[in-house]
Amino acid sequence: MFLKRPAARVVLLDREGRIFLVNAEDPLDPYKPAWWEIPGGGIDRNEDSATAAARELYEETGIENVEMGPVIWTQHVQFTFGGYFFDSYEKIHVAWCDGGDYRPRHLEALEAAAFMGARWWALDELLASDEPVLPTLLREHLGPIVAGDLPAEPIDISPVPLD
Repeated sequence: MFLKRPAARVVLLDREGRIFLVNAEDPLDPYKPAWWEIPGGGIDRNEDSATAAARELYEETGIENVEMGPVIWTQHVQFTFGGYFFDSYEKIHVAWCDGGDYRPRHLEALEAAAFMGARWWALDELLASDEPVLPTLLREHLGPIVAGDLPAEPIDISPVPLD
């Protein structure tokens, strides 16, 4: 199945500058290693990216009292997950909150099978880790965001396509 869609994601930071990442695996591909990702998903019809990002954040994490910021990054990614091929055009917002625990509220069946937990990561801890992350260029672009240096225009962080 091929899904071409607009999507919204969230770089969620707490007041200490830690980022919230969800640990996931592909339930239909035992050979694909697990990864850590920022929350997010598809944008519904007549929904703007900030609304979609907040909705997806709540559904996937249970964290709701957030200050939604602007789109800081965009990316075009293609990936296979759960037997589906996604062609995703993503707007990635930054948001801030006072912390929170992982309590998903409304996971789709595939997400429920894929999500293994979540946690807050300090920037230096994430940079020192070799755990796979999504977006793939998260580590390269996260430092300025944590420091409060938001881009005037969204930065394209699309991964370099493989030849």
